This record gives sequence, C-alpha cells and structure tokens, in this order.
Amino acid sequence: MENLGLLLIFWYGVLHAFGPDHLSAIADFSIGKNKKKTMLITVLFAIGHGLTLFIFAKILETYSISESILGYGDTISSAVILSMGFYLLFMVFADRIQLKKHIHNGQEHIHIWFGKEHSHNNNDTASAFTVGALMGIGGVRGMLVTLGMIEGQSVDLIMVLVFALGVMVIFVGFGTVILYINKNLLNSKQNLKRVFAAAGMISVVVGSNMLLG
Repeated sequence: MENLGLLLIFWYGVLHAFGPDHLSAIADFSIGKNKKKTMLITVLFAIGHGLTLFIFAKILETYSISESILGYGDTISSAVILSMGFYLLFMVFADRIQLKKHIHNGQEHIHIWFGKEHSHNNNDTASAFTVGALMGIGGVRGMLVTLGMIEGQSVDLIMVLVFALGVMVIFVGFGTVILYINKNLLNSKQNLKRVFAAAGMISVVVGSNMLLG
C-alpha cells in the first residue's frame, strides 16, 4: 500500500503542475532567462510549493481548520497570478523591458532585463521560490484529498519529495518550451514586448477566472 500511496502522490504532483496558474507563474519568471536560470527557477518553484503543502498538511493533522478558511488559499494563489500579470503589462507599456545584443567568443548573446539599467542579481530565483510557496497554500485542499486515499498515514518528508518530483517533471518540461521561445522568438525588442504582453494577459485572465470561479 505504501508504494501505491507514493505513486498516487507523485501522480497528483504531475496533475497539480498542469494547473494554468502554475504554468503561468513559470512562464512569467522564465521568459527571457538563460537555460541555467530557467531550470533553477522551475526547481525552486516546485520546492517552495511542496514545502508549503508539507507545512500546512502537518498543521491540519493537529488542528481542525474550516473549509472556508482553506478557501482563502485559492484567493491568495489567484491574487499572486493576477499581480504578476499586471506587473508584466505595466513593464511592457512603460517600456521597462530591455534587450541588448553583443558578440562574445564569436557567438551572439542576448541580455534581457527589467528597468533602465542592466544589473545581475538573483531576485527572480528567490521570488520564484517565494511565489511557489505562496501558491502552495492554494493546493492544500487538493493534496489533503489525495492523502486521504492513503488511510492512516502521517504526512512525512518522503511524501513531499515525491509530490515535488511530480511537479518538477512537468515544470522542467514546460521550462524547455520557454527556453525554445527565449532562443527563437526573443530576438528583437518588438517580439520581446509581444511575448511579455501575452504572458501578462494570460496571467490576468487566469488569475481573474480563479478569483471569480
């Protein structure tokens, strides 16, 4: 029964990752990034997501929390996606997404950044972990249903790792799609604005539907 239970949790992680809110978040953070940073973002998002679910599942093992309170988790996830969408649209229309090409070792490199000046930092990777953790609150109810299929078992770290692995499989696969877009479409300022505007609009639509649903 233990192996079957872990398989169910892994499969739930796979299905959970296909949610439009998760894919929108990954796209928002990964567009314009290099291969290494895109993969790091997807992994950190999945870890943050799994960690939050683990913490809340442990809390709910001890304390009884009403369904209405758990519903606020969905509201938080929706607000996060909606905010990210509006932020990207603002950056596009305020012309704060920059693109610069240069030749290095005989190969053309493209640098994309937000703001007026180019700077290197790890804010986007840290933010991906934080957003993944926040959005994990919205997945608590679904994970509890899955855990309820494994009667009598306490939530442990192995369960969370298996869930996070299922999420990572989809996120990394989706990350390769974003890498293709980064490599083949983000080669001009016009295309850059179109892609980010599309990502922003999709996030606004997804977040709005989640709030109204």
